[in-house]
Amino acid sequence: MCLRRAAGRTSLSTRRSLDLTSHSLLGGQNILLFPKESVTDYVILKPAVEQAVKQLTVCLRSYTGLHREHSLFSLATPGKNNAFLIYLQPPKSCHVYINQEEFIFEVDPEVLDWKQTCVAWDSETGLLQLWINGRRYPRRVTTSRSPIGPQISVILGQEQDSFGGKFEASQSFVGEMSDVNMWDHVLSTNTISNSYLSVSGNIFSWTNGAKEIRGGVMALEN
Repeated sequence: MCLRRAAGRTSLSTRRSLDLTSHSLLGGQNILLFPKESVTDYVILKPAVEQAVKQLTVCLRSYTGLHREHSLFSLATPGKNNAFLIYLQPPKSCHVYINQEEFIFEVDPEVLDWKQTCVAWDSETGLLQLWINGRRYPRRVTTSRSPIGPQISVILGQEQDSFGGKFEASQSFVGEMSDVNMWDHVLSTNTISNSYLSVSGNIFSWTNGAKEIRGGVMALEN
């Protein structure tokens, strides 16, 4: 996709890393509100470790009324802008990218409610899994067997077309997001199928992971 480079950036937290404090919400702690379509509103996640991962699970909760395509979770490496991307095209498509390889899942139509999305991938087998609200969709197998990382840029609410930047407003997320976690392994079926899972990630933990807010994104309590 051809994306424009991000314009000037503003900050609600003087561009400092933000550790969101603990609050009870849908099994999580806090909500990030992305209020408008823009190239300036996004959140940078700071992984706890920098390492190449052979397995990866990402889970998050989102709430939006968008009817257009938008990015939920974008992980880029210096050589691959779509190393791991969760990208929605309502009403019935979820696109997952692994090392630039695209997979399109036909999913249930969007409803105006919170939903939990989990994507799990194993580089040794290529097995790719998409779960929404505890339901697993037909599994796929990637061609790529390359680990992801070690140097990564993780952004919520925008799609990266280069490492850490080049966003397009028409692909931005508008809505609320919570409970974003990353693991360096594939979570068990029993764990992911629980649509209210509250297990903290070991690569990034929503409970105490560092987050850097940009633009007009707001951190809200329950």
